Amino acid sequence: MKTITGGREIIPICADLVRQGEVVGFPTETVYGLGADALNESAVKKIYEAKGRPSDNPLIVHVPNVEEARKAAEVGELAEKLFSVFSPGPLTIVLPKKKEIPYSVTAGLDTVGIRIPSHPVAREFLTACGTPIAAPSANLSKRVSPTTCEAVLDDMNGRVPAVIDGGACSVGIESTVLSIVDEPVILRPGGITEEMLKPYLPAVKLFTGHVKVAPSPGMKYTHYAPIVPCILYSSVRGAETEYLRRKGMGENVVLLSKERNVPYWEEKGYTYLKIGTDAAFANEIFRMLRYCEKIYDAILVEAPDGGGIEDSVMDRLIRSSHGVIV
Repeated sequence: MKTITGGREIIPICADLVRQGEVVGFPTETVYGLGADALNESAVKKIYEAKGRPSDNPLIVHVPNVEEARKAAEVGELAEKLFSVFSPGPLTIVLPKKKEIPYSVTAGLDTVGIRIPSHPVAREFLTACGTPIAAPSANLSKRVSPTTCEAVLDDMNGRVPAVIDGGACSVGIESTVLSIVDEPVILRPGGITEEMLKPYLPAVKLFTGHVKVAPSPGMKYTHYAPIVPCILYSSVRGAETEYLRRKGMGENVVLLSKERNVPYWEEKGYTYLKIGTDAAFANEIFRMLRYCEKIYDAILVEAPDGGGIEDSVMDRLIRSSHGVIV
């Protein structure tokens, strides 16, 4: 099976595929998703098969508006308020699920994550489908999330019948997952930061610790990992030592560096690529990791400074690097 691609013109074809119980790739503002009818258990299982995803890793349900969200979850007053402020956008809210949502979507839990994406192509696709769409990121399990149609095809060509090309994703990392089932807690940091939520949820906090049963994607397993070693560095000295060590082993190594350290790498003649800060860091990081893994034997990434969306980027990079920091 060869995967077909196209822009908005293939949305009717893809919506028909969804109604037939198939899985298709589609763009959102965060990353590309791999979507199927959330009310069709056999279709949902095809998502897990296409990705090689463990069945105890829940999926997020995507809808075009709050009215459609009510088909999948119990949407209370607080959820309505948060959706009105942050959606459409990169926020997923974990809520009690409706009985119509199969447990294969939620990894056996009685809660489900609901998101209303802002990408215009995603919204057109979701509306055309006329059903809630369960969708994780459109990559093989544990791999770097895709932010372009080309990156989806790197992993999914031949595994799914179609991918809608909506251009490069504007945010570049996955949505924030916020549970309001009990006390408000951020299960996965993302495009909506803790600081942005505080005015509406003063008691919100970031989840810490380990989980046996993950209520959100991105909590249990190594994720976002390139096919070559990815190593975080917090100092120029540590990065230089590791760079030279790997060069001595005959490896082709690249440094992903913030602008402040570029003059040092240039003076030394090291191989580097410049990364931005804040929103630019988030927007670029997955694309750069996928680019570098095809060319280099190892990738050294300067750790984010922290604060705002860089905290969300750090969450991804710790998982990308298996927690290795030099």
